[in-house]
Amino acid sequence: MTSVILASGSEIRANLLKNAGVTFDVQIARIDEAAIIASLWQENAKPHDVVDTLAEYKAARVAAKHPESLVIGCDQILVCDKLIYEKIDSLDAAREKLMSLRGKAHQLMSAVVIFEDGKPVWRQIGRAQLIMRDFSDEYLDGYLDRNGENILSSVGCYKLEEEGAQLFTRIQGDYFTILGIPLLEVLGFLRTRGVLDN
Repeated sequence: MTSVILASGSEIRANLLKNAGVTFDVQIARIDEAAIIASLWQENAKPHDVVDTLAEYKAARVAAKHPESLVIGCDQILVCDKLIYEKIDSLDAAREKLMSLRGKAHQLMSAVVIFEDGKPVWRQIGRAQLIMRDFSDEYLDGYLDRNGENILSSVGCYKLEEEGAQLFTRIQGDYFTILGIPLLEVLGFLRTRGVLDN
């Protein structure tokens, strides 16, 4: 059977695939996401092209070393007010980000590019829109205290599968896309390659 490699360090993506019955290895692809985003943004690239490119770069990096495997590259971006938000690395920055998203709608885009025989053969971009409630400063303080650096692994500084659900009034879109991978579509592709039973 064809081996599968997830070119992502995301624990939630790995858990979703594992829980869905996919057997795979993890190889984290090291790319300079900030530089790629900045370059594409200067070229006036659309957000869906940005997230697709990031996913492809990750898959390509790992597929170059493992051309015999199916390599799944994934990425996710958050877009609000025509700006792409990147992951941050401190709770102070998380506070600023959540305050900038408070009371607004934003979009999450999750892209997957799968390489086979060292080249891209399949891609999918899932989209979801989330409307964040106008929570109080006091709630935000408590949220950050309770969740700590755990939220920094999420581009939006929230985990919908945890207390992050309380930040929202409305969500439109696929739950798995929000968590970082359009899972059902990926499973469908894996069935076409015999990785999963049809």
